[in-house]
Amino acid sequence: MLSENTIQIVKATAPAVASHAEAITRRFYSLMFTGNPEVKAFFNQAHQHSGGQQRALAGAICAYASNIDNLGALGPAVELIAQKHCSLGIQAEHYPIVGKHLLVAIKDVLGDAATDEVIAAWGEAYGFLADIFIQREAEIYQAQAAAPGGWAGYRQFVVERKTPESEIVTSFYLRPADGGPLPSFQPGQYITVKIDHPTTPTSPRNYSLSDRPDAGHYRISVKREPSPVADAPAGLISNYLHEHVREGDTLQIGPPCGEFTLNPAQVNGRPIVLLSGGIGVTPVLSMLKSLAAQQVSTPVYFIHAARNSRVHALGQEARQTATECPAIQTHFRYDQPLEDDVRERRCDSAGVIDNALLNELVPHDDAEFYFCGPKPFMVGLYQELKNRGVDEARIHFEFFGPRQDITAAGSIA
Repeated sequence: MLSENTIQIVKATAPAVASHAEAITRRFYSLMFTGNPEVKAFFNQAHQHSGGQQRALAGAICAYASNIDNLGALGPAVELIAQKHCSLGIQAEHYPIVGKHLLVAIKDVLGDAATDEVIAAWGEAYGFLADIFIQREAEIYQAQAAAPGGWAGYRQFVVERKTPESEIVTSFYLRPADGGPLPSFQPGQYITVKIDHPTTPTSPRNYSLSDRPDAGHYRISVKREPSPVADAPAGLISNYLHEHVREGDTLQIGPPCGEFTLNPAQVNGRPIVLLSGGIGVTPVLSMLKSLAAQQVSTPVYFIHAARNSRVHALGQEARQTATECPAIQTHFRYDQPLEDDVRERRCDSAGVIDNALLNELVPHDDAEFYFCGPKPFMVGLYQELKNRGVDEARIHFEFFGPRQDITAAGSIA
């Protein structure tokens, strides 16, 4: 356990660290990539360019410092980060590297305020947290390897089928190249794709599994990503998959990870609301198909937002799934429908998913809400649900970025 002196020092210096958190994390990444360039392969450089990775780490540091005497409150955050670390192959030996550069960054940014006593306290606090992650990640790795058909690290998969789903989304059906069994997964989880890009070194990428478990394959449905910010490259891996990967090719795949999950066998009787926007449909569709396969009797509402029929992916599959289970209702809403989208019933309504639509379609505020999509979509939904009085424990979402970007956003009028 942490010493009482360390707890008090970290709490006392937490405001100063918080006010300089992003400066500290920017300095940290600069130091680490220079001093230990071998770890750069674990980090998405597009997220570095946009500042998302720095904000995520800054938020994690501040959360830890503010809860240093109540670490139980960090349980969900620890699980999210541990799952992400395991998807990328982070190992125990990487933690001392991070700790060394983080402490130097704190010292560099805070200057004289970061006395030897302060740095020692933060060093002890970091070591304690690192041990928590190392233990949890060892458990995840062990469970992955011990699962029927499971594996550790990366495994070769064959692209059995490549199917366009819209103008910008393509599905890849994957089977183990060794012909061995395929482990199950929890609906909502993702796998990791590692590609040796021919021109630009890239980190592995996470893609949500878009089909139900035990379908005989893994499926990812990949959106061709544009450049996220000015002067940054377009999505290197997504574009490579679209343009260069063919049926019969092999990919390096990491085991399923992620804590944004729904177990149909453990549905507690509450209604389930599945909300998605754009490519955020992928983990949510896996949940929908799993619920249909289980023939759940509790009401299930699947509500999806897209721009229009040109970019709407997997809609017909969702509609077909709904016909297989009487408890499922679907609604598709386009915010920029084409001239004949509404007339041809390609969507059910025009506009965005807002409180009025939720009031119309979902008569249950005691439901479990699961959602995934672009950041503005998720910020809006999160605030709508909080304004409706939905308990935090019944709000579940997947966001590949700083969680506080969703939860800390201001209320929407």
